[in-house]
Amino acid sequence: MKKYSFPVVIERDEDGWYIGVVPDLRGCHTQARSFNELERRLKEAIKLCLETEKKPAG
Repeated sequence: MKKYSFPVVIERDEDGWYIGVVPDLRGCHTQARSFNELERRLKEAIKLCLETEKKPAG
């Protein structure tokens, strides 16, 4: 399996939610209550974004 490395921007909103954005992958973002949960969700989101980019448009 190929390994990727992407920069991630993480912020915490006024309600305490962590928001993670992957600038290199269009539309790739997620949120979670804890940092550990955000990390898991970001890995999942990146995987889905990469799978979507591989599919031909149409």
